[in-house]
Amino acid sequence: MTKTPQEIYIEIVSRLPPTERLKLATLILNGLIQQNAIVDDSDAWTEADQQDLAAFSWQYAATIFPDDEEMAE
Repeated sequence: MTKTPQEIYIEIVSRLPPTERLKLATLILNGLIQQNAIVDDSDAWTEADQQDLAAFSWQYAATIFPDDEEMAE
């Protein structure tokens, strides 16, 4: 069974010391450069991008404006 990138990160990568994680990140990025990996640098926002932004915005707003009755006055 193939593991997802998130499962690999949780089970293996997150347990590595920071220096080893940086080395791994460098290896991955250099590999992408050598393969001429296609990066979408368009300015178009997909629906998923917009949903991610909205979710982050709501989460951020909730931390800045906690549910406090004093603010409602």
